[in-house]
Amino acid sequence: MSQSKKFLAKSGTFVLCCLTLTGALAFAQNSQTIVRYPTGHAVSRPLRELPIDVLGVGDVEAPEPRPLPLSSRGAMGPAKPDSVLQKEIRPNVSATKGIDFDGIGAQNFAPSDVNLAIGPNHIVQTVNVRLAVYNKSGALLSGPTNFTTFFNPVGGACSSGASDPIVNYDRLADRWVISDVGIGSTFSECVAVSKTNDPTGAYTLYNFSFGSNLNDYPKLGVWPTTSNSAYLATYNIFTNGQTFSGSDICGFDRAKMLAGNASAAQLCVKTPNTEGGYLPADLDGPMAPADGTPGPFLTWQNNNPGQLFLRTLTLNFAASTATLSAPTTINVANSTLACGNGGTCVPQKGTTQKLDTLGDRLMYRMAYRRFADHDRVVINHSVDNGGPVAVRWYEILDPFGTITVNQQGTFAPDSTYRWMASAAMDKSNDIAIGFSASDSTINPAIRFSGRVPGDPANTLETEASILEGTGSQTVGLSRWGDYTALQVDPSDDCTFWYTNQYEKVNGTFNWSSHIGSFKFSNCGGGGGGPAVSLVPTSLKWGKFFVGVKSGAKSITLTNTGTATLNISSITASGDFAIKTVKKSCGSTVAAGASCLIKVTFTPTQLGLRTGQVTINDDAPDTPQHVSLSGTGK
Repeated sequence: MSQSKKFLAKSGTFVLCCLTLTGALAFAQNSQTIVRYPTGHAVSRPLRELPIDVLGVGDVEAPEPRPLPLSSRGAMGPAKPDSVLQKEIRPNVSATKGIDFDGIGAQNFAPSDVNLAIGPNHIVQTVNVRLAVYNKSGALLSGPTNFTTFFNPVGGACSSGASDPIVNYDRLADRWVISDVGIGSTFSECVAVSKTNDPTGAYTLYNFSFGSNLNDYPKLGVWPTTSNSAYLATYNIFTNGQTFSGSDICGFDRAKMLAGNASAAQLCVKTPNTEGGYLPADLDGPMAPADGTPGPFLTWQNNNPGQLFLRTLTLNFAASTATLSAPTTINVANSTLACGNGGTCVPQKGTTQKLDTLGDRLMYRMAYRRFADHDRVVINHSVDNGGPVAVRWYEILDPFGTITVNQQGTFAPDSTYRWMASAAMDKSNDIAIGFSASDSTINPAIRFSGRVPGDPANTLETEASILEGTGSQTVGLSRWGDYTALQVDPSDDCTFWYTNQYEKVNGTFNWSSHIGSFKFSNCGGGGGGPAVSLVPTSLKWGKFFVGVKSGAKSITLTNTGTATLNISSITASGDFAIKTVKKSCGSTVAAGASCLIKVTFTPTQLGLRTGQVTINDDAPDTPQHVSLSGTGK
């Protein structure tokens, strides 16, 4: 298919056909389970042997990710104050920049759909229609390769057009997973799993057909449980490419895909058409989810901006069944859609062209990490706080048990707009967030912020720059990124790698991509020492009579470093006291071990009472603090 015809297919002039229920398509309905088998299966040539893609086409804009219909969002009430708006200016982010370099360059397609994954020795970057492999010094090892060339052996829509790519590194299998939307006369999800740990080598290729239904804005995650392990996936489904009909919540048979098996199935369950924009969990760190743990999925309910929905998917590939839980509502701080409607309002220097926020959905990724004593997830999206568009972030604990929003905040320290973010965690409980930044006085920039466990709850440190753009995207193109990616290096579980787009000079369809790294100074105990994780980072009591002692609340202290933690003191201030119990923290905590800090509250006066727990030790970020509050009556 010529590039011009490819653009027609991508931009909405679709050649539609009926969905066949027989033969190779094997698309079956089993109760609520949708079962898809590959319509194409092949092995690619080694990626390093494929031709370099030199695009000679004109400016081409991929189809806009479709928003949920306004009728599905419900009536939007008046904007309410943002209760978690960060007003405090924190010290500069306690992370050191590392290597940074330009990735795949401008290639006449927009938006960039820029994404990456990190392995022990390689970086794989994907953009709208291309992929490339780099070493960690920035040297190009393979590509850029066009997705249609890469997926050509499986045929169908995978060899006709490409959009919305995602790349994952499956750490526990030491393999790479690459996917995109195949776009032709029908639609497909095109998936590649590397044959070895070399990302420049050969891949097993799969074509999963969606027929005439558009599998829009797909996102993938690695979920390597021992039994029924899966590559989780989500799609916003548009019937005949036009009408939103709900999200497909899915899992691919990871075990069969790693083995290159042609019968690897995808099992899905559809949500109601009032729910969309789900993200699948994607594993960070070396610890797999507990065996049998269902795959978790989150969405932000933009028709009720004070809620997240959590659903879990239980997969049984042997029986070809999938069970999707009812949504669990997670109440979060109220927010207003970025730009008022989730759309376009970000200003840039030197142009009247505003940029799109994609503010109606969570931003990639839903980063999941299992620690010794708890599970943790971080996510983000863009919001309007009454001033500039800002990044709202959440830290959620125990998504499979007593779900707790441990922290949440809106990062808007000044008049600059911040959006298109991605969040992740390192092994020391540091949280990092990369994002785009722009306003009428600056060109779009690539920046990052984050926090360490000792920071005040719900706050990020002052941001740092990875790269300041020297151009703006000019009139005629509002699309920007569609998503970005922040990942943690499995080599040390500390170094973050972030990719985003920027402009070198003013123009349209001329974006560049960039890859940058940074590391928090406390991660891993500064390279071999102790490190402290505290859960939760704040405790709240209700109302108690003056002079009456409350029951004790617990803080779990975990030494996430690689050496023994030596504690010199643990104290509580104000109307709060430390209670000694059998599992109380002593003078030392072994690497990987946990202990308890029990705290009681005895109000001495009426009204709000505050204090903090202070831990002095030999970790790099000492002292650590946990904020305390309660009310005397």
